[in-house]
Amino acid sequence: MAAIELERLERRYGERVALADVSVRLDEGQTLAVLGGNGAGKTTLLRVLAGLLRPHAGRARVLGAELPAERWKLPAQVGYLGHEPLLYRELSGRENLRYHARLHGVGDERVDELLAAVGMAQRADDPVRDLSKGLVQRLAAARAVLHDPALLLLDEPRANLDPAAAELLEPLIGRASGRTRVLVSHDVEGALGESDVSIGLRDGRPAAVGRELYR
Repeated sequence: MAAIELERLERRYGERVALADVSVRLDEGQTLAVLGGNGAGKTTLLRVLAGLLRPHAGRARVLGAELPAERWKLPAQVGYLGHEPLLYRELSGRENLRYHARLHGVGDERVDELLAAVGMAQRADDPVRDLSKGLVQRLAAARAVLHDPALLLLDEPRANLDPAAAELLEPLIGRASGRTRVLVSHDVEGALGESDVSIGLRDGRPAAVGRELYR
C-alpha cells in the first residue's frame, strides 16, 4: 500500500517556484531519499508532506490523507525531525518530552523509555540551553518518535551526531525502526545505501541523482 503518492506537485513562494512537477510513490515501510544542493527544495518538500505547507498544484496523498484538505489527520501519524529541534530551551529534556507527550496523549513511561534509549537518562533534567548540539539532536529524535508515528520525515537527522550517537538512534529513526521514512541528506552515497526510492531535486524540479546535483 502506498504511504506517499505525489503527482506533479507544485509549491510556490509568491512568484518563485519552490517545487514543480514532482512525482513519486513510496510504499509503507520503505525509505525515500531526497537529494540535492542547498535551495533545491528538499526542506519545502518535507514541509508539504508534513502538512505544514499547502501544495499549489498537483496531487499529494500522505498516509491516506489528501492534502491540503485532510492535513489535520497527519500530526498523529507523522514524526518530523528538522533543522530546528522544536524544544523549549528553558525547559529540561524531560519536561520537553512530557509536554509533547501530553499533546499526543502519551504517558510518562514512554518519555522515560525514550530518554534511556537515546542515552539521556543522566542529563534528562538539565535545561536544553545547557546541552551540546549532539545531545539536543538526541532529544529531538526522541520527540519525533514519541507518539510512535507511522511516517518519519527526517532532515539531515544525523547532524551533530558522532558515530556512536548515530548508532544509538538507529533503532528509533534508522532503517531498523521499520517505519516509512523520507530522508533528506547531502550524503548521496549514504542516503542511497539506506533507501528504496530516491529523488533528486535541482531548483525545485526533479533531477538525476548523483554528484552533478551539487555542481
